[in-house]
Amino acid sequence: MSLSPARLERFARHIVLPEIGGAGQVALAGKHVVLIGLGGIGSPALHYLAAAGIGRLTAVDDDVVDASNLQRQTLFSERDIGHGKAVAAKRWVSGFDPKLEMTIHDCRVTAENAPALFEDADLVLDGTDNFATRLAVSDACVAAGIPLLSAAVGRFQGQVGAFAGHRAGEACYRCFVGDAFDAED
Repeated sequence: MSLSPARLERFARHIVLPEIGGAGQVALAGKHVVLIGLGGIGSPALHYLAAAGIGRLTAVDDDVVDASNLQRQTLFSERDIGHGKAVAAKRWVSGFDPKLEMTIHDCRVTAENAPALFEDADLVLDGTDNFATRLAVSDACVAAGIPLLSAAVGRFQGQVGAFAGHRAGEACYRCFVGDAFDAED
C-alpha cells in the first residue's frame, strides 16, 4: 500500500515525525478501529482517529443527538439534533475525509452481536456509559484477540485503561472491575 500525493500532503505533518514517518502513516491507513459509543469520549476520539489517518472506522451507537449533548460532544451540531449519533458521525466523516472508510451500526453492543461488529478490528475503543456494555465489549475483545482501550467519565472523574486480556498473563477490563457489577448496571 502506498499513499497518493493528496494523502501525502494531508498527512505531511505526521510523516515528518521520525516516530511515524511514511511507513507509520501507511500502517495507520491499513488499520481498522471499532469505536463503541459516540458521546463525550467517542465524539472527540472520532475526530482524532479520522485526523490521524486511520483507514477504516466502525462506529456503534444507538442513541440520538439531543441539544444537551452539544456542549461536550464536539462531533455534533444543531442540525444533528433528533438524528442518530451514528448517522450524524458518518455525515461528519464524509465531509472531513471522504477517503476514510466508515461503517455504522445503530445498536447496542451485546455478547450476541459483538463478534460480528468487531470483525477484522485491530483495536476497539469503548467509550460507553454502562457496565453491561463495557463487560460485553471486554469479553468479546478477549475472545477475538483484540486489544481494548476503555474510557469512562462521570462528573469530574474519569478512568482510562488499555487492556490486552487476550494475551497470557495480561488483564482484561472484567479483570480490572471484577464481577461486582450486575449485567444490568
